[in-house]
Amino acid sequence: MTTSVVVHGDQGILAQAVAARLITRIIDAQAERGSAEVVLTGGRVAAAVYAAVRDSPAREAIDWGRVGIWWGDERFLPAGDPERNETQAREVLLDLLPLDPARVHAMPAADGPDGGDPEAAAARYAAELAEAAGPGHQELPHFDVLLLGVGEDGHVASVFPGLPAVHDRRPVVAVRGAPKPPSTRISLTLPAINTAEDVWLIAAGTGKAAAVDMAVRGAGPVQVPAAGVTATGRTLWLLDREAAAALEPRYRSLHA
Repeated sequence: MTTSVVVHGDQGILAQAVAARLITRIIDAQAERGSAEVVLTGGRVAAAVYAAVRDSPAREAIDWGRVGIWWGDERFLPAGDPERNETQAREVLLDLLPLDPARVHAMPAADGPDGGDPEAAAARYAAELAEAAGPGHQELPHFDVLLLGVGEDGHVASVFPGLPAVHDRRPVVAVRGAPKPPSTRISLTLPAINTAEDVWLIAAGTGKAAAVDMAVRGAGPVQVPAAGVTATGRTLWLLDREAAAALEPRYRSLHA
């Protein structure tokens, strides 16, 4: 297990660099295992990454029919709501790709089969994950790369500081009372996130600097959930200069 920090000059360069890494990672996974499983996140930087993948000629090197798409968290809103991470990813990238619809695993919506019950919806997604893992496997499929944004309070996915989800050992949980609207969400937990082979924590802007610094220095995961992220292979912090501004000098030498 390794942890690395890579800092890029600004948010635009960061998005382009993450997109290039993602394309390469998917190609490598397909070469090694025949397919690739990717966990997406939401937010402005994520949207810029997806747009950069969309616009890259290198995306044609991927067999998109052999890519599985999952989400790390979702706002528990009706299907198609513009605030849903799924809606964002579909509009920017996914609907333009020749994906196998059966391999695109959106988290349940508030107008889905479980209605307004986020606990039932979380259990449904956990069952979908377990089914994809296959008989005799763990509760989760093999995630090749899992993308995470980092909140100004250090939250990742919808695991917020001090809320019950930060202690939960189940793979998927309902989150109520989130400090950012909407207050009801569904999220992978830290134990589920930490099964991924690669986890990339992506942050841009001065508002993220304090949380990034605390997490990289090893703060407690209850107070700073991002500090509790540890991939089975490589944990990679991908930052712009503003988000990295508070890091110790030994990390600043890694600025690109």
